[in-house]
Amino acid sequence: MLSSTIFKIATKILDILILWYIFYQILKYSRNNFKLTLIVKGIIILVLLNFLSKLLNLNTVGIMLKYIISWGPLALVIIFQPEIRNILESIGRSQLLGRHKTLTVDEREKVVYEIINAVDYLKKNKIGALIVLERDYSLAQYIEPATKLYADISSELLISIFFPNNPLHDGGVIIQGDKITCAGSVFPTSMNPSISKRLGTRHRAALGISESTDAIAIVVSEETGRISIAVGGTLNYNLSLDDAKILLLEELQPKKETFYEADTEAESESDKDEKTTN
Repeated sequence: MLSSTIFKIATKILDILILWYIFYQILKYSRNNFKLTLIVKGIIILVLLNFLSKLLNLNTVGIMLKYIISWGPLALVIIFQPEIRNILESIGRSQLLGRHKTLTVDEREKVVYEIINAVDYLKKNKIGALIVLERDYSLAQYIEPATKLYADISSELLISIFFPNNPLHDGGVIIQGDKITCAGSVFPTSMNPSISKRLGTRHRAALGISESTDAIAIVVSEETGRISIAVGGTLNYNLSLDDAKILLLEELQPKKETFYEADTEAESESDKDEKTTN
């Protein structure tokens, strides 16, 4: 009797957790997707109208909403099939078990140091570049058709990849941890209508990959040499080298650790060292 009760409670908890995860992924993806945001807003409006029609006895409105709610899900699946497919793909790409190791402070700083050095050269010489850093969501589908490198990260290698007339110049580079995994990757471009028409293909691809995954995308404009970083579907445009470095260090921090906490820990350790030497 007790075991059956525990089993029922466990199944109910599992049921709630699965539903919570599905809704979490939908809300997480809709935040960066213009069309899906409209869908969520529309559903909320329909729910409110249905509640008001019952509260105020609006029979005609209630009948109409009944048909809309009955056939609406089928219409949404047909009309927004690409968006729904992207949600399912993003759920499948999420690395629930943490496939990549967490970088240490020194490794993170080295990765950012090499990227910033490369970006500095590319900026001064107006050489276009797109560098994508993988985080929790797997980028395997973009790595597979690209040219595999699996090389230690270095500014010299990044510069040589994006140097004009290089066969891999037009594609993007994917970095996993502290390794350059591949070059010549092609990413989906963002379809957000609010994007400025001045932005080129690299910026749209950076926004696109940051909308569909949690990756960090760094762009150097070939026309202006300006640095931009796309994170979470937001493009931080025309950044200085210092701003780009700070943003990268913040975004590469482990989720439980904040940028300021890391600075405080470093300062406290240095203070301890000074006291020890004194």
